[in-house]
Amino acid sequence: MENKIYDFIAVGVGPFNLSLACLTAPIENLDGLFFDKNDSFNWHPGMLLQDTTLQIPFLADLVTLADPTSPFSFLNYIKEQGKMYSFYIRENFLLLRNEYNQYCQWAIKKLPNVFFNTEVSTIEYDENQSIYIVKAVCTKTNAITFYQTKKLVLGTGTAPHIPKSCKALKGKAVHSSGYIQNKAALQQQKSITVLGSGQSAAEVFNDLLQEIDVYGYQLNWITRSSRFFPMDYSKLTLEMTSPEYVDYFYSLPSEKRDYLLKDQKLLYKGINKDLIGTIFDTIYTKKVVTEIDVNLRTNAACIKADYEEEKQSFELELHQVEQDKKYRHTTDALVLATGYSYELPRFIEGISSRIQWDEKGRFDANRNYSIDKNGGEIFVQNAELHTHGFVTPDLGMACYRNSYIIKEITGTEHYKVETKIAFQEFGVAVSETIESNVFEEIS
Repeated sequence: MENKIYDFIAVGVGPFNLSLACLTAPIENLDGLFFDKNDSFNWHPGMLLQDTTLQIPFLADLVTLADPTSPFSFLNYIKEQGKMYSFYIRENFLLLRNEYNQYCQWAIKKLPNVFFNTEVSTIEYDENQSIYIVKAVCTKTNAITFYQTKKLVLGTGTAPHIPKSCKALKGKAVHSSGYIQNKAALQQQKSITVLGSGQSAAEVFNDLLQEIDVYGYQLNWITRSSRFFPMDYSKLTLEMTSPEYVDYFYSLPSEKRDYLLKDQKLLYKGINKDLIGTIFDTIYTKKVVTEIDVNLRTNAACIKADYEEEKQSFELELHQVEQDKKYRHTTDALVLATGYSYELPRFIEGISSRIQWDEKGRFDANRNYSIDKNGGEIFVQNAELHTHGFVTPDLGMACYRNSYIIKEITGTEHYKVETKIAFQEFGVAVSETIESNVFEEIS
């Protein structure tokens, strides 16, 4: 075991913890380590399509919204690559997803305390020293090292979500997270179906649409949504990705928050409006030249899915929600663009008693992003959707959350934590509240 006691250890190196690594790098006398079990950083490699972009401007990089002068900024990266003027002339605020991935890899090379091939297997708490003992295993050599730390930051990310109706497929279907690796095999099939309603579903469908006339496959897109919803990018709606809205959402009762999340899915799970237009125009253009077999179905909830070994095809049982009618759909290939969900990491079993849990067995996160009962020892990244709202997975809020976490870890506001940036008010102030009996008298 190392004798040194670190200020914090972060588990998982996705964009959120990588942002934390970049922002803590220049802070003197702050010692932290970052561990990830993968062999390198590769952000959603199965969806790194050539033309796909992030849905946020480049200013929402790893550091800029907290520290515009940071050497880890995207602009500094693009300058080092000799592409500053090309980026300027391109006049597009949205980064290509491949470009963002390369930018993150560039940042990691500059950080001496980020370690891959390092899997955290257990975490225990030492009551005598009031520290956490982290057991890390090298995935290459199986060598075990124990580390001591005062605080933890959990950023293990989300895993591909397989709906209950598709559990019986046992890996026969392709999740969108592995799309690129399976694209060639998919295009050899006579029919392909994309199941899902969000941005990933649209990107996969659009990519397969480009060569539908070359390969001659039937292409289907099925969603349980009532229509192909565009993501809302209007400016006053974007103000909901603000500290004020997080405060407002956090203050609501748990059942109200859960209800709102269902109602707000289009704010973070919709489709880029331009991509919807591109898909329509592509179908129209191709049909002018040749007949293609394209089918788009809405209001179609998948209630059962099986793979027929003899026929080498998928059988889906669908429910047309508005008509309340069931029907079958057969396809040779199936892509599940069904999103991602958070899974509790196994290594927290040893510290489970120190964590706050809600009535549904989820982290009961404090406003400062901590989940421990003391309110300042174990912090989470992208695991507080149900407490802090739909901005949780938004890359644009990474700097704000990390500025907050750094302030909590160090006791110093190294980066200004904004409290008010929106023009609108989301709730009613205590001073504005009218007692019910007073209101009745006025009425």
